Amino acid sequence: MHVGGQGVSELRRADGEMQWSDSTAMLVKQLVRRAIAQRTPVERRFSEQQREYDVRVTPQGPDRAIMVIRAVLPGASADSDESSGIRPRPHLDRRGFLRRLADSIALAGLREQPLSLAVVHLDGITDIAHVIGMRVSEQILNAVIVRLWSLLNSGSDAREQPGWYLGQLSENVLALVMHTSDRDTIDAQVTQLCSSLHEPVAVDSAEYRLTVHAGVAILDSTITSPRALLEHARAAASEARRAAAGSISFYSDTVRLRSLARLDFARELREAMENGDIRCRYVGRYDLATGRLVAWVGYVRWEHTLRGIVRPAEFLRVAASTGLAVELSQSILASLARDFTAFGKDYAPDVRISFGGLRDHLFQEHFVSDVERMLASGELPAERLELRIAEKTFITREPQGLRSLQTRGVQIVADEVGRGMSSLIALARAPLAGLQLDRSLITAVHNDAVARRVCAAGLAIAASLGVSSSALGIDDHKTRDTLLEMGCRFGSGDLYPDRPSNITAAAPAVAVIS
Repeated sequence: MHVGGQGVSELRRADGEMQWSDSTAMLVKQLVRRAIAQRTPVERRFSEQQREYDVRVTPQGPDRAIMVIRAVLPGASADSDESSGIRPRPHLDRRGFLRRLADSIALAGLREQPLSLAVVHLDGITDIAHVIGMRVSEQILNAVIVRLWSLLNSGSDAREQPGWYLGQLSENVLALVMHTSDRDTIDAQVTQLCSSLHEPVAVDSAEYRLTVHAGVAILDSTITSPRALLEHARAAASEARRAAAGSISFYSDTVRLRSLARLDFARELREAMENGDIRCRYVGRYDLATGRLVAWVGYVRWEHTLRGIVRPAEFLRVAASTGLAVELSQSILASLARDFTAFGKDYAPDVRISFGGLRDHLFQEHFVSDVERMLASGELPAERLELRIAEKTFITREPQGLRSLQTRGVQIVADEVGRGMSSLIALARAPLAGLQLDRSLITAVHNDAVARRVCAAGLAIAASLGVSSSALGIDDHKTRDTLLEMGCRFGSGDLYPDRPSNITAAAPAVAVIS
């Protein structure tokens, strides 16, 4: 650990070394660990030798952080931020909140008083931090929490409002404790809170909107710990997210059964990964003008012994929510060399095998090293590998790490072009070899003028960047001819064969996943 202290002379000994009290040293250690674990800056104010200090810890990697301590000037106000124009949010300490929640549950049990907990997900904060910057996401979070604080403290008669307090569980999850079990009162309070969060937040002359989902758990005799109440509220919030509805989800027996079913599903998913039961079907990508095969692309497939074919949308969501996404992506990546050995030598030397990692895997610092480790075996030449990254995922990832793969011959393709958010600057700077239009655009190209214009724009971008263009959903000759006229070179769909003839159903999985 390296420290300074020139600007905080009170914290230095006569010999120039730092002299922190045990409490300050412990606080610093906790803040550094929290900042690195959450990958977001944290701030705190503390007292040392009868003086007030502000400390800010900013993570710089998996094992290091920069910490700045400054003395609070006499008369300085904590209610304004001149650089951002947004007041700092009220202090929300996660550990302090959990301790207070435990006390509230204990008192409610002893006094037989009602208690409820709402967990609120702020979808969009993480993407804003990745795409635009950490500073902007912090300012947005500051603004919404200050707004909530003012909202929950307002009211013509405080006696009409249930007792409440607010906490922050992570960078995009808030918690609200209410001393009531009346559903109508809870629904009104949380609905008002969510409506406030839905309102746009202005930062740096731009407006940002968040998507909000809330779940509520009411304390009963079966709940004996803060963890249990939190798990119930989180399960209800997850149900609200899956429903994609504006209504609030209350924890119930139905939600509990669904939650337990998902846990069983996650266990089955892990077993399927270990047993190699997650397999694939292959889709060929062809030259639209000549019909020549240029790549085999695999889509992950799980054929369950009892459930039958499990749609990727179902188990990939479970993998992401249970922490199995990275492991699943790594297992599929590790099988690429075996897949290539199974059919690669029977095709032209320029036919590639295409792989796309799960979003969670792509954001890991070891993603590139995982790919390089697979290539090191020598079974799959780098020039025969294509990495596909969904456009909305790709623009949130710095391309520097991918350039080392490009120099080895790996081709990188931006997938799902035209779906969701986009960044021309990010695409122009990236080491791309191609763009692939999203299937939803291609299937609508004949009867939707907007889809046709977006396709034309995507193909124009590919041409201006000097990269190849391809499309999914080439299901008939009419669509193929239309895309050819628009300038698309490659494509795949029902018009073409869907798998190499010498690959059996038991082949290891190759996936293109967004």
